[in-house]
Amino acid sequence: MSVPLRVLIIEDSQDDTVLLVRHLKQKGYDVSFERVYSAAACSAALEQHMWDIVIADYSLPGFSGMEALALCNEKGLDIPFIIVSGAIGEEIAVETMKAGVHDYVMKGNLSRLAPAIQRELREAVMRQERRRAEQALRESEATYRTIFENSGTGLMFVETSYKK
Repeated sequence: MSVPLRVLIIEDSQDDTVLLVRHLKQKGYDVSFERVYSAAACSAALEQHMWDIVIADYSLPGFSGMEALALCNEKGLDIPFIIVSGAIGEEIAVETMKAGVHDYVMKGNLSRLAPAIQRELREAVMRQERRRAEQALRESEATYRTIFENSGTGLMFVETSYKK
């Protein structure tokens, strides 16, 4: 059974896009995707659709993967973002990771792509669950603070512990 995967592909090469999509399908994904290669098209795609993951080339004519990451961040999106490039060195890879890219894969080594996607999708779910839990805690604290501050009578908290 294939796993549905909505992918925004930021790539200027149609051939590389076909290669990426074919690879993901071979790895068991039911891929629906959109390919963009300009800032305007990327921004529109981010606003119009919900994506599971963004796969971006590092360098495109007139646009870059890092600019695409900045667009995601400006829009407040927490989408796994993977750079897939044939021309990225180790120093640039480290810089991209420090800037917020979740992983990078060399085009010549796509065998790393599916495991990277699986890991990043799991971590995205964990981040969402953590944000929900933190929000629930803030709401609970606000509720109890309001009760305490608006209580007309004194409150006493008793902690008991039973030892055998």
